[in-house]
Amino acid sequence: MCGIVGYIGKRPAKDIILEGLRHLEYRGYDSSGIALLEDEKIEIIRATGKLASLYSKLLERKFDATLGIGHTRWATHGKPSEENAHPHRSGSIALVHNGIIENYLELKKMLVTKGYRFSSETDTEVIAHLIDYYYRENPLMDAVVKALSYIKGSYAVVLISEKEKNKLIAFRKDSPLVIGMGDGENFVASDIPALLSHTRRFIFLEDGDIAQITGEGVEIFNSYGEPVKREVKHINWNPVMAERAGYKHFMEKEIHEQPRAITDTIRGRISLERGEVYFEGIENIEDDIKKTKHIIFSACGTSWHASLLGKLFMERFAHIQ
Repeated sequence: MCGIVGYIGKRPAKDIILEGLRHLEYRGYDSSGIALLEDEKIEIIRATGKLASLYSKLLERKFDATLGIGHTRWATHGKPSEENAHPHRSGSIALVHNGIIENYLELKKMLVTKGYRFSSETDTEVIAHLIDYYYRENPLMDAVVKALSYIKGSYAVVLISEKEKNKLIAFRKDSPLVIGMGDGENFVASDIPALLSHTRRFIFLEDGDIAQITGEGVEIFNSYGEPVKREVKHINWNPVMAERAGYKHFMEKEIHEQPRAITDTIRGRISLERGEVYFEGIENIEDDIKKTKHIIFSACGTSWHASLLGKLFMERFAHIQ
């Protein structure tokens, strides 16, 4: 449900990023944020609620940055709050992330032993600290490759660095990420509608791809840091067609999205190896759940059909009516 937008070029990054995030509002979100490389320093502004809250904070300041990233968040790990909103920072880098890191607790424990302190409840902050850890003694691309070899789960990530003021780094696995090709400028987003007003030429990153994006061009590598080629595709969709991702109607799109939606829902909450289910965030109501005797599903339209299936499962497997 989260949205990502990144820009590098000659125009004000703030306006382009905010416009892109506005085009992704249909996804739903509870907080938003932006990171801009202003005067060779990363400035991060975050807000809870609607994009209007972020707009209000940005109105107070003038930015000339031509490099930046933005994000709208739908909470998974950690409650909706300004501290948990993206972008997240570690050392000289800042990044935004869609997806779920399944082994973030394990990585968090390791990073704490290395002296890192966590300011949020998110799994995303683990990615930032892990890359920063390897970035201390390696070039940025090598640091990303090393960090990804330890990360398990799904991710679409875009990052910027104060040390690399002329590039964006983007990488993905099991979460969509597209690059928009411009003239003397380039874009990156989690979905096409964010960029349609600026370009019709797109590169669709594949699982394991790592892209190094400058205003002049794009280089793409695999998860081992080896160069790969990806086709640039021309998209003729109008904004409505783009929201449907090329499907004839939204119902067809939602049908095809079901496998990924189910995977995203349970990702990070179930261990097939251990046969365990994790209920982070609701541990304190476990006893109340066990006492539950009745559950009411309220829905209409296609959601009503989903509720009928949920009712069947609850009655058959949980013995709750």
